[in-house]
Amino acid sequence: MIREVLEATNAEHGRLDGLVVASGVVAFGPASELEAETVDELFAVNTTRAIQLITQSQPYLAASAEEGWKPFVVTLSGVVAETPVVGVAAYSASKAGLAAFVVAAAREYRRAGIRLVDARPGHTGTSLAEHPIAGSAPRFGEPLDPDHVAARIITAIVDGEKDLPSTAF
Repeated sequence: MIREVLEATNAEHGRLDGLVVASGVVAFGPASELEAETVDELFAVNTTRAIQLITQSQPYLAASAEEGWKPFVVTLSGVVAETPVVGVAAYSASKAGLAAFVVAAAREYRRAGIRLVDARPGHTGTSLAEHPIAGSAPRFGEPLDPDHVAARIITAIVDGEKDLPSTAF
C-alpha cells in the first residue's frame, strides 16, 4: 500500500520533495499490565510502518535531490523519545525507536541529498490522547498549540534545520 501511495503521488505531482510522518497511536497504563496486542499495534503504527514509509520513499526523494531540489523527511516522535514517561512506557519506546532510526538513517540519506529531521514537541493539543488503544489518559499540563508546533516545523524545513528537540518548541 505504501508503494502505491508513493507512486500515485509521484505520478500526480511529478516528484516527491518532502514527507512528514505524523502518524501515531497511544496507550496508557502501567507497563506491567500491557497486553501483547497493544505493544504490537504501538510498534506497528509508530515505528515499523513509519520506517517503511521512509525507506520506501527514499528513491523518490533521491530523484528530487538529483533534480536540484532539497528533499526532506520530518518525523514527529515527541518528547517521550527524549524522556520516556511512566504510564506510557511502550508508547515512549515506540517513539524512541522511530527517533533512533531517524538519527542513524539521516547520516545515510544525507549522502543522497535528503535531510531527515526528528521533531520532539511536548504534549500537543490534538485529540490523540482522547482515543487511546488502551487505558485512559492521565491529566496533562497545558498543551502546546498544534498551529504553533506546525509553524515551528515548517520554519525548520525552510531553514534547513537538522533536529527539533523538545526545547525547540
